[in-house]
Formats: sequence, structure tokens, C-alpha cells
Amino acid sequence: MAYTFCDACNQIPFCGVKAALRNGRIVGLEGWENYPSGPPCAKAYATVQEEYHPDRLLYPMIRVGPKDSAPRWRTATWDEALDLIAGRLREVREKYGPESVLFYVGDPKEPRLAVSRLASAFGSPNFGTESSTCSRAASLASQLLFGLRAWGTPPSERTRGVVIWAMNTAWTNTQNLRRLVEAKRRGAKFLVVDPRRTPTSERLADLHLRPRPGTDGALALGMINALIKGGLYDGEFVSRWIHGFDALRDYVSGFTPKEVERITWVPAGEVEEAAELLASSVPGTIFLGYSTLTHTTNGVQNVRAILTLMAILGNLDVPGGIVIPTHPLVPYLAMTDYPLRKPGDALSMDIDFALMSRKMELRDKRADADRFPVWAELVPEQIQVNMLPEYVREGRIRAALLFGANLTMWPQYGEYQEAIRSLEFAAAVDYFYRPWTHDFVDVVLPAATMYERTEPFAAFPAPGGWRIYRRDRALEPRGEARSDWWIAFRIAIGLGLGDLFWGGDTEAAMDWILGRAAGISLRDVPIPEGRLVPTDPEEFRKYERGLLREDGRPGFPTPTGKVEVWSTILEKHGFDPLPVYVEPEESPVSRPDLAGRYPLVLITGSRSPVYTHSKHRELPWLREMEPEPLARMNPDDAAKRGIGDGDRVVVETAHGSVGMRVRLTYMMPPGIVDIPHGWAAVPGANANDATPRSFDPISGYPSFKALLCEVRRAGDGDDGEKGKGEEGGSV
Repeated sequence: MAYTFCDACNQIPFCGVKAALRNGRIVGLEGWENYPSGPPCAKAYATVQEEYHPDRLLYPMIRVGPKDSAPRWRTATWDEALDLIAGRLREVREKYGPESVLFYVGDPKEPRLAVSRLASAFGSPNFGTESSTCSRAASLASQLLFGLRAWGTPPSERTRGVVIWAMNTAWTNTQNLRRLVEAKRRGAKFLVVDPRRTPTSERLADLHLRPRPGTDGALALGMINALIKGGLYDGEFVSRWIHGFDALRDYVSGFTPKEVERITWVPAGEVEEAAELLASSVPGTIFLGYSTLTHTTNGVQNVRAILTLMAILGNLDVPGGIVIPTHPLVPYLAMTDYPLRKPGDALSMDIDFALMSRKMELRDKRADADRFPVWAELVPEQIQVNMLPEYVREGRIRAALLFGANLTMWPQYGEYQEAIRSLEFAAAVDYFYRPWTHDFVDVVLPAATMYERTEPFAAFPAPGGWRIYRRDRALEPRGEARSDWWIAFRIAIGLGLGDLFWGGDTEAAMDWILGRAAGISLRDVPIPEGRLVPTDPEEFRKYERGLLREDGRPGFPTPTGKVEVWSTILEKHGFDPLPVYVEPEESPVSRPDLAGRYPLVLITGSRSPVYTHSKHRELPWLREMEPEPLARMNPDDAAKRGIGDGDRVVVETAHGSVGMRVRLTYMMPPGIVDIPHGWAAVPGANANDATPRSFDPISGYPSFKALLCEVRRAGDGDDGEKGKGEEGGSV
């Protein structure tokens, strides 16, 4: 038997699996006993097929011929490929400066810390990740409000109310679903906010609100107004710890139940009922659909409004509420360089593995500094990558090193493919050759799978502290595949940075982290039971005792020391300081000219229980369950258009179109259509052929949600085609 962490999803840290081995092959898979995350789902079992898939990348490959022609490749040795990468990166650094190289980690997230350190050591602040379109904007909203990340924690025995906003936990996180079901059994009240009827809403909701996509901020502001008018908020917390409450009260007064109904389609009575439910179920916590809510042009402000709603009820850092962990560092140590250190924390020693101090010194050389100043100020660990085509056209980025990248994850992705093609040099690391990305790079390197690598470790909260886990190398790598950490460390050696990378010894690097964090080494962590790192008990209302601020004074780590519903940082950068509601850039209200031709509201990219983003579409076990992309729409909308269940349809926006089969379901309310993302391998079915390059001005997040569309039955010539919308785009 061998134990490892599953990377089929993109959670941090991952679920644990135990592999049964016979003659060096996996013959069975089950859950890691007593491991805090699991058991395995269908995606985890399918990783066995990934391991043995005949199309796995097994050897380094170097392009033959120019990038403006059909790609041809030759197999190379590791020494040859690594020497080429290091040599070309040095050339670019000498000609344009180290900041001209982009270092990027997509999915899985496990290489983040190693590659982030490589970028810093090289001298480039331009390290980016897939969080440019994932959860980081919700973190940003929380930072603007609280000065730290506090966007919800699982319910405890003390929790009386739970809000699930724009998240279908039944399909995305079964571990949290179990916790939610237990809270329901204990009597906690549930408010679910989601346009769709989902397994989560049907099983848990005491009240289910179904707003028009993109209007979540208006709904939250309407509930805030109802709480204030009814005197149902926590007056003591507000008077002591909220900055800008009077301005907020004046602003939300316009969001009457009737006005909120007009904007959101949620009945006025339900808005008031929701406010009363939350007020009567304190303490309460929240689960946010981070990317779901932030994939609009007002995403950060929408999340700020939702978190403000929870804050004025006094739910922040109390037992049963939204807990700010007293010891938050350990579980992220080996996965991400998100800055979580806190003064006075026993586990917040000098652990600057990603060399964040260097990133801070190089802040002025970030490619995104002038476009997204709020992001650049509050997200020091990574740049906003979504403007990559502009960075390349302006000469800010000249080369790229890409781990687990998918160029079709961006709207109008042809511009991103052309950007990578036009670089002086680009190298990629992956499990498979993916033409939509690798056709545009110079070198492709084979990555070791979750069964073939030992980096990194993981940790979870446990009674009395944190429990650290390490993994086995269950299998020797197939072919010449190597772990992402090993690849990053070897490139560092080639660049003359070996002294900063333990001479290429990745285990020594993990020992360094654990030694500083907990005084132990990796070998001190037994498999499978793990090692408990004791901590002091969880503390609450830390803002009252100066446990959140560097200066040790009471309050929050914001410029005013309070929860900033009036954000002084947004004000400084010229944005509205209140959590204002602004219609999505493309909606029936903001674009009535488009709504005539495209009368339906489009959601793209909602999660599937079978896949995570674009991963594993090549695995037969999962394709048997969900063999093709399906557009979901309400049967009444379909009947008006002569569309039957299973028909091939064209979903068209002003920016392009996609083709797929339709699934008629009352899961979808009238007027809203839902299409999946991640089907790059199916011609004409990639959702981002139909999404615009419009971005939230605060976070830089793209508008994957709350678009306008029309759906029609596919005619002759429609199958597998994609069109160019009336507003253009690289499709």
C-alpha cells in the first residue's frame, strides 16, 4: 500500500488516497484512513487511468522549426532541455531585465511555492497563477473589508445559521457537504442563494433565493437595508468596529425590497424574509462561490456587500461564526505563498520560502502595477495575468515558464495563444501534450503524477493543533517524467541559483519549511498517521485584544483599524469606497440594445460533479458519466424556440458562439442558460469562444457570468463550428 494526495480537484490541501500495488502497478484505490479530507470521488479513481494513459508525456520535447508553422518536435534529454531553458531565460534577462520573464502555475497548484521562489530568485516579480480567474478576487474583497482573508468557515456546534451563496457544495466539496448536513441536523438554519435549483439548495435550504446572475450585490444591499431599518444588526459591533456605517446606511436606503425585486428578480417578501432569517440565526457563517461571484464586472464590490451583510450581524470571529484562524499558516506552507503570517503567532516564524521580500522590493516592476493598482497593492504574491496579451504587445513580458497552463481558460483565448506564440521563448510542463497550449511554446517537459512525486506535504487543523501529512512515492515515474518541484529546482541550478534551492534537494527544502514552522523535519512525519504540531487553543474576537495588527493595537489590519465598509484603499485608487452595486457591463438593464437580440442571461463555467475545470476530459471512466458538454436551459424557454431535450443547439452571444447538446431541466429558472467550460478538445464547444474580454476594474477578473445570449437549434453546418459575434473577438 502507498499513500498520496489526490490532485484531481484543485483544493488546498487535497484529499488522501491509499493505492494498492501489485508488481509495481496500482490495482486498487481507497480512502486514506483517518485522513481529514476524503473519501475518494469518481475523479480520484480516474487518476489511475491518468497514470497509465497511453498519451502521457514521458520525455522532454524541443520544437523543431519556427513557431509560426505546424509544430514539429524531437525528443530531448533532460540535460539538453534544461540547459536550453536556462540559457534562453538568461538571454532574455540580459536583454530586457529579469522582470520580462513570466513564471506561471495553473493546475494542479502544488508547484506554486517552488515556482514562486524561482521567480523571486531570478529577479522577476511577475509570478502568476490560475487564481487570476479563481478565488483570489474574493480574498481581495475580504482584505479591503477586514484587512485579511475572512470569507467563511465550516459550521461548528455553536453555529445557528449558514449562508451558502452561489456554491453547489454537493458537486464541489463533499467533505464540506457532510459538515453542512450535520449542522442542519443540529438545527442550523440555511439560506441558499443561487439562480439554479441544485442538490445543495434542495437538501439544505430553509429559504432559497434565486437572483438574476450578476445582481448578488444588490440583493445583499437590500438585505442590509432591511436589517438596518428593522434594527436587527449588532449595534455594539457596528459602533465600535465599522468604518463608514453612516454612509452605508444612506446608500442602502435606496435598495428597498421592491427595488431589489426589480433588479434581481427575487420577490420583495423573500428579501425581507432572508434578512429576518439571518438576524434570528446568529452566530452564522457563510460559504461563498468565490469565482462564481467575482466573474462579473462588479465582482469585488458584490462580494464586499455580501461580507458586509455578515459583518454587521456580528458574525465575525466569534464561536460558530466566521472564524479568523488563530494559527492559520501551516496548511498553506507547501502549497501557496499567500501571506498569512500574523504577529505573535507561534507558527508565524520567519518562513519566507517564496522570497516575498524580494517581490516587495520589485513591486514597481510588476506588469500589472498601473492597470490594477488595488490588486498590485494587496496581492503581493502574484500578478494579475489576465492582461497577458497586452503585457506581451507592450514588451513587458518576453518569455514565459508555464506549469500546468491552459491557454483556453481565458476569454477570446486566441489572443493569449498568439501572445505566447510571439514570445522570444516559452516552455511548458504538463502531464499530456495539449495542442491548444503547447502548439505555441518551444519546449514541453513531462510532469510526474500524484503517484510519482513526494512534494509537497499537507496539513489540516486537528484537536490541539495542526496535523502534518507526507506522501509516499507510490510509483517510479513513467518514462522520464519528473516532479514539478524537481523541475523548478533544476532550472534554478541552471540559472546559477542552486545555493537558494538546496542544491536541487526538494526534501531539504521541505525540511527547511517544517523546521521553521514546527521544529521538525519531513522524516519526523510518519505515514499514514501524520504528526501533530501542537498550538494554543483557538481564540476569538482577536480584534479586541490586538491579535490581528502588527502594531499590537486593538482592531483590524486595515488603514483605519476597523472593518472598512468605506474602503480607504479603494478611495485612494479612485474607486467608489462603498460596496456599491453596478449592473454587469452586459445585462438586460445595461445593454437593452443587445437584449433584444440576446434575451437570455448566460452563465458559463459552473462546476460539474465529474470534472474540475478542463481536467481529465481524456479519461474514459469520467467520459462515460459525462461524455460531452451540455447546455442547461429551462423547458419553457426551449419550447418557445422549438428545442427538444438532447437537440444540438447553438448558444450565441455578441462575442461568438458555441455548439453542444441541450439538457432541459427545471434546475434552471426561465431566462437563464448555463453552459460548461473546459471542453477545448471538442471543436466549437469551448465556452470562451463566446465570452468577452471585459474585466472587473478592481480585480481584473473576466466576465464569465451574467452575459446575454440566444439559443437556437443547430442547422446544417453548425456542428463543430464557432462564429464571430457582432462585437468581434478572436474566435
